[in-house]
Amino acid sequence: MKKIFSMLVIISLLAACTSSDKNSQLEKLRKDRDGLNEKISKLEEELSKTDSTKNKAKVVECVTLVPKIFNSYIDVQGKVDADENVSVNAEMGGTVSKINVKVGDEVKKDQVLAELDSKVFAEQVSEVQNSFELAKTMYEKQKNLWEQKIGTEVQFLQSKNQKENLEKRLATLQQQMEMSKIKSPINGVIDAVDIKLGQATMPGLAAIRVVNLCNLKVKGEVSESYLAKVKKGNAVEIILPDMQDTIKAKITYAARVISPMTRTFTVSVNLDCIKEYGPNMIAILKIVDYSNPKAFVVPVSIIQKTGSGDFVFIAENNKAKKVSVKTGKIYSGKAEVLEGLKEGDKLITAAYLDLANGMIIKY
Repeated sequence: MKKIFSMLVIISLLAACTSSDKNSQLEKLRKDRDGLNEKISKLEEELSKTDSTKNKAKVVECVTLVPKIFNSYIDVQGKVDADENVSVNAEMGGTVSKINVKVGDEVKKDQVLAELDSKVFAEQVSEVQNSFELAKTMYEKQKNLWEQKIGTEVQFLQSKNQKENLEKRLATLQQQMEMSKIKSPINGVIDAVDIKLGQATMPGLAAIRVVNLCNLKVKGEVSESYLAKVKKGNAVEIILPDMQDTIKAKITYAARVISPMTRTFTVSVNLDCIKEYGPNMIAILKIVDYSNPKAFVVPVSIIQKTGSGDFVFIAENNKAKKVSVKTGKIYSGKAEVLEGLKEGDKLITAAYLDLANGMIIKY
């Protein structure tokens, strides 16, 4: 009996403890609920303030679309080259006795630029000239006698042979005299004079450089992957950084042979006769490989991408309108839009990242 009573007391105590724990938990939950309600009220208040401005128009910037030329270029580094850039040297050894030009002078083809000492040849020419004049006189007299049947044929032939031999020797000496003169092989401008008076020179040593500045070209090497696109007649823009100049021209020549070493082919463009340009100047060739005369061109940066495709925003009835677009070629931060836009559309170009379709805007 005592055991049963003890057990009942223990159960009562446990029940009292359990009831006390539940009351504590309930009190805690009520406090948590009050805290949450307070936070909810604050958030609702903040949201109500935000909602009061949600109907305000978002300020954006727009441009009205009009068709214009879109060009895609192949950029190639090249240089100015001269086909007629000649280093003239002496045809024979000797001492420089006369220099007739200086740097910057314009010269004509076959003009004498410098001369070598030719006194020895001059004396030989004078000596042979006198002998030739005598032989020529003797021949003419012998010929007259032979025509009159006076004298022998042998005498006539000997005088003829002597005259002809001296004539050939005189021609050879006169040619050697001409070789002592350094002549320009082209029309052009003196670019360098590398000889001095009294200096010994010989064939193969640079003497005077002549450049034809009216026959300049810009040459560049283009990757073989563009062989089918780059041809003679393609439009090209030539940028000369040193001159801060840009020239619009057409490709004069495009090689069809690929270099096995560089896997490139050569293109060249003729330059007009402008003497400010010089050989070996750096040039950049922008070769047009694609052109659309009536394209809608937009900055690449404003085209937004999603899994379903590209889109931009335009302004319509003071609201932002999301428009799906299809792009074509892209060059230098500009994209050609093939589908989705039309002339007169107001393209949103600034503050477009936070826009949503149908949002009220002003511009």
